[in-house]
Amino acid sequence: MAAKIADALEVSLDYLVGKTSVELDNKTLKRLQDIQKLNEQDKATVLEMVDAFLRDRKTKRHYAE
Repeated sequence: MAAKIADALEVSLDYLVGKTSVELDNKTLKRLQDIQKLNEQDKATVLEMVDAFLRDRKTKRHYAE
């Protein structure tokens, strides 16, 4: 029943029951599931790109302050 409620609200079950403060929409969850299905090398490449992007954004934000 809880899973159906989470699906209807388009949030994760963990978010619904308070086990996380991170709210992930279905589109983001699908992307994470797709990444999880990749082979280890491709998964590492995707995560390196995400890490580089986040690092660049944090740097820009820091210098803008």
